[in-house]
Amino acid sequence: MNEDNFNMSIRKFLKMTGVGSQREIEQAVSKALASGQLEGVEKLPMTMKLSIPSLGLDVDFEGEISLE
Repeated sequence: MNEDNFNMSIRKFLKMTGVGSQREIEQAVSKALASGQLEGVEKLPMTMKLSIPSLGLDVDFEGEISLE
């Protein structure tokens, strides 16, 4: 295994998912604020799932997004 290529591949994936996830969250929050579903002071619990079926990896990461 080439460690450098492996690490670069992981970093590339994490960058893509990080940027994409942030965009999706921002759009969902903006839509919810516009519709009145959110007031803008909430703390939103969240879960991010990481799954690699061929490795049997299935992990949830939990956190919270604060709007204020």
